Amino acid sequence: MTFDDRPRERLVRLGPRALLDTELIELLIGTGTKGSPSPVVAAALLTDAGSLAALATWDTHDFGRVHGLGPAKAAELAAAMEMARRIRERAHDPGEKLDAPGKVWARLEPLSAGLSVEKCWVLCLNRRNRLLALQEISSGTATSSLLHPREVYRQALKYSASAAIVAHNHPSGDPTPSPADRAVTRQLAEAGRVVGVELLDHVVIGRPESDPAGKGWFSFGEAGLI
Repeated sequence: MTFDDRPRERLVRLGPRALLDTELIELLIGTGTKGSPSPVVAAALLTDAGSLAALATWDTHDFGRVHGLGPAKAAELAAAMEMARRIRERAHDPGEKLDAPGKVWARLEPLSAGLSVEKCWVLCLNRRNRLLALQEISSGTATSSLLHPREVYRQALKYSASAAIVAHNHPSGDPTPSPADRAVTRQLAEAGRVVGVELLDHVVIGRPESDPAGKGWFSFGEAGLI
């Protein structure tokens, strides 16, 4: 490899779009360590994660398991991934009213992209359906999630929310609700009436290309099931 063919020099000369995924990761890693040069570590990271989108969900512990990355570099990479997630998330204007399931999907899709497990979130809203807080409340396996009314409304009451939207992702990308999803939605709606916090919607987050309806989400509110 000549000097001009190195990733850093190609980035300066041609721009970041000219670089491969592994080359971008290599630049974040830096020089690497003896016996673990940055190109080798970058390739290992991408192979272990499976994709760049999946790598963006890694935290410090995940990076720390990779040979050739010390604690400081693992923290730097985790920070870079978190920054990418926040940039993508906030591009959807977090100040807008969350009064449609498509807006909920746009808000949460950056958080769910690449996940191999189900995660559940509660969005706490004021009387004008503006977001007060977004909290992850549980993380399960690829086949089950832990969406408990107790935890949902504990968060809603903590932020003095007038209403709440719950959401969880389907790692398969198909947002079609399961019988368990339907049952927990009924439980959540009933619990909300008891505590005085209206459940506006339960949105299942998927991907448009895997959704039979082509939208990328399923909304219990939109379907008239709340």
